[in-house]
Amino acid sequence: MFSHITIGANDIAATKTFYDAILGVLGAPEGVIDEKGRLIYVHDGGRLLITKPLDGNPASHGNGITIGFLASSTDMVDAWHAAGVANGGTPCEDPPGIRQATGGRELYLAYLRDPAGNKTCGFFKVSG
Repeated sequence: MFSHITIGANDIAATKTFYDAILGVLGAPEGVIDEKGRLIYVHDGGRLLITKPLDGNPASHGNGITIGFLASSTDMVDAWHAAGVANGGTPCEDPPGIRQATGGRELYLAYLRDPAGNKTCGFFKVSG
């Protein structure tokens, strides 16, 4: 459904350190900074672009927006979370763990804020 997601950041170097760590856990290659200064990740057909805002104003996180990253196990979600915390991320919401979802589904989730304040989630569907 999505071709890409673009988010803003003020410190591209700090943001690259964070996303290289959390996306590396998921098997994505290191991000590349292009000639326009945009940080780009390409993995499994998706793209994540991170840039300083084009209007020249400071980047800010979107209230109510979360970017979810699919993991293949609960251990991978835990490793994702640990890598993020060790590389400039800030834990938010509840600690990593099982959440009950609609329809009797069980999800294993972990939440972090990236260095720019964007909310991210490590996600694994346990059942349902």
